[in-house]
Amino acid sequence: MKVRIHRFLPFTAVEGPGNRACLWVQGCSIHCKGCGVPWTWRKDGGENTPIDELFEEIKSSMIKNQIEGVTFLGGEPFDQAEALATLGRRLKEIGLSIMTFSGYTYGFLIENKSNRSGWQELLSITDLLIDGPFVEEQLDLSRPWIGSANQNYRFLTDRYKHLEKALNKASNKIEVRIGEDGKVSINGMATQEQLKNLTHGIARREV
Repeated sequence: MKVRIHRFLPFTAVEGPGNRACLWVQGCSIHCKGCGVPWTWRKDGGENTPIDELFEEIKSSMIKNQIEGVTFLGGEPFDQAEALATLGRRLKEIGLSIMTFSGYTYGFLIENKSNRSGWQELLSITDLLIDGPFVEEQLDLSRPWIGSANQNYRFLTDRYKHLEKALNKASNKIEVRIGEDGKVSINGMATQEQLKNLTHGIARREV
């Protein structure tokens, strides 16, 4: 079994609670207006990667970087729910937590979980779900990991229940990586204006 992915980070500190690995899937059927990553929409993009390979990379990061969990985002993770559920089940067996993002609402996922391939399984192994489409008119980055005011935290297990009252006091963060080839990559949550100012500053320093 394979997962079509856009990007994989073996270590990040800004894509969910604690230190995590992060997997951006490729392909999205929702297409939110104003989406920050529209290049992840195409279902024929990215790389078709075997689950066994991803599992071994994440397991290695667990040992090397002491990550506590894995975050699935996209794209739309529930478009590849069966494969992610299979991967997530193996990751939970070695003690890692699972955080999943979805542009679908939790109500929609629950109502359709019995007739959509893998939806019930992915929900069952998810500890923390962030649900709801990004709504450009409701842009709100005041809460960590969330892009618009309509989106919600769903604590599907007790793993992160202790964070529920503390999240309103936490802020978003971003990470900037500069590769050996000079390519800059950014992940985390920030406004387009903040990203524009940041990348302009990086470009000036590189000159």
